[in-house]
Amino acid sequence: MGDVRRSTIFFTEQHLSYADILPPLEVRARIEIAVLNFLKDLNSPTPAISNLPMINRKSSNSRVNQSLLTEASWIFLSRSFCTKSLTRENSAKAFIRVWKVMEMCYNILLLEKRVTQRELFYKLLCSSPDYFTTQLQVNQTIQDVVALLRCSRFSLGIMASSRGSVAGRLLLQGPDQETVDCTKCGSSGYAISGDLNILEKLVMKTDANYIIVIEKHAIFQRLAEDKVFNQIPCILITAKGYPDLATRFLLHRMSRAFPEMPIFGLVDWNPAGLAILCTFKYGSIGMGLEAYKYACNIKWLGLRKDDLELIPQESFLPLRPKDMQIAKSLTSSQILQDNYKEELAVMVESGQRAEIEALYFHGYDFLGKYLANKIVQVHYI
Repeated sequence: MGDVRRSTIFFTEQHLSYADILPPLEVRARIEIAVLNFLKDLNSPTPAISNLPMINRKSSNSRVNQSLLTEASWIFLSRSFCTKSLTRENSAKAFIRVWKVMEMCYNILLLEKRVTQRELFYKLLCSSPDYFTTQLQVNQTIQDVVALLRCSRFSLGIMASSRGSVAGRLLLQGPDQETVDCTKCGSSGYAISGDLNILEKLVMKTDANYIIVIEKHAIFQRLAEDKVFNQIPCILITAKGYPDLATRFLLHRMSRAFPEMPIFGLVDWNPAGLAILCTFKYGSIGMGLEAYKYACNIKWLGLRKDDLELIPQESFLPLRPKDMQIAKSLTSSQILQDNYKEELAVMVESGQRAEIEALYFHGYDFLGKYLANKIVQVHYI
């Protein structure tokens, strides 16, 4: 992936921005340079407090990049900059937050430790309560630091907090040489580590033909308990809702390790389900600098509008205001391909949503048959 993304011949857009995975020494050096530049401006003959230039993470600066040699696409940010300024009232606190987080990350790297975003929040809440009062402020500031230093959050010593699980025809061998057979991990599957360094070093072997990404943990448990991977040679993976970084990273790693293996998505038929699918497929705008590390060429297997005839009328639910907000956001974005737009338009026009569980109307063993039929009939987009 590293060679491909640096070679502009593979892509239609040549002015893209990336956050690199760097060793701790280099990250600390970048922080030190930022501090020295700040002090240099402050001690110049005409003292000034310098602004912090960083890649603009707004949706208007995002691009969907299509590889010319494969069907894969990713969200990227172009080289458009914005600034944090101490002298502007609306960004003064955000300016200081960036320095506070950089200081904390510098110390974490010195100690050779890793922390979750939640741990970092409580540390900052205690040390700088005037500037950090919510988790969202910490999350956004981490992305500001990523955009300023152009290095990944993992390089800053921040690890993902994982909710995900994997099951099925996959052997995982970790740095400790212990091998895990994911067919024998029960209905809950194998818990995905939040340490991206461990996930990067996993040796993976499989005789599966497909990877199936499942939105809901309950559906994942049903398929794992039924050992659907014995009927359909597949790997099952779930983030238990909106995808966390570690699950997305492992799925991307599997897509690199097994490049010929199709990846299918099973989500609810509603705007939230489509948003989850798109996050796996393209990455997210908020993490545009790192999106290429968390994206894969996933196909939408179900639920889709052609499946609605399988669902009894009593099982349909009305779209909620939140669904309409997500639909509006998806419609206004550049990421949706035409057949996805058609699906979304039908959802909005009908005012209804359908959950995967509605297929249990046909029996608890129907879900496996449904997946097999869809795959055999090449009924995915």
